[in-house]
Amino acid sequence: MVVIEFFTENELKFLIGIAISIFAGFLIGIERETKNKPTGIGTITLVVAGAMVFTHLSNIVDPNSTSRIAAQIVTGIGFLGAGIIIKGSENTEIKNVTTAATVWFAAAIGMVIGYGFYLIAIILVILAVTVPRIPHITDLSFYKNKNKNNTQ
Repeated sequence: MVVIEFFTENELKFLIGIAISIFAGFLIGIERETKNKPTGIGTITLVVAGAMVFTHLSNIVDPNSTSRIAAQIVTGIGFLGAGIIIKGSENTEIKNVTTAATVWFAAAIGMVIGYGFYLIAIILVILAVTVPRIPHITDLSFYKNKNKNNTQ
């Protein structure tokens, strides 16, 4: 009996990685979209999947020096994140810093997936979805009441 191998080991790892990347990008992107932020499902999914692809390929092409490509991912995402941050019209307000940090973190998740650390990636996705939902201390009612009492 002849068994034909449809996928190589690298292709199977790639398919698993890309599936996890799409799912991760979808979850993180939904979180950003529900807050009406400039990045959403499409952007975040492409960032996670792109970082995963570069990391996966660096493991195959140059397994002795995977940190070179990893460093370039971080640099490229930093450039992308800088474009997301917007300075307000009065030059006193800076917007979308959390969104830029989310893009940077999404790239890190993609790299983790590309290196094959799937459980760590799942934990990081949970972190990426929940942390932006933590209210700012200044938005909490007890802080507003305390601050109001101090100014009177």
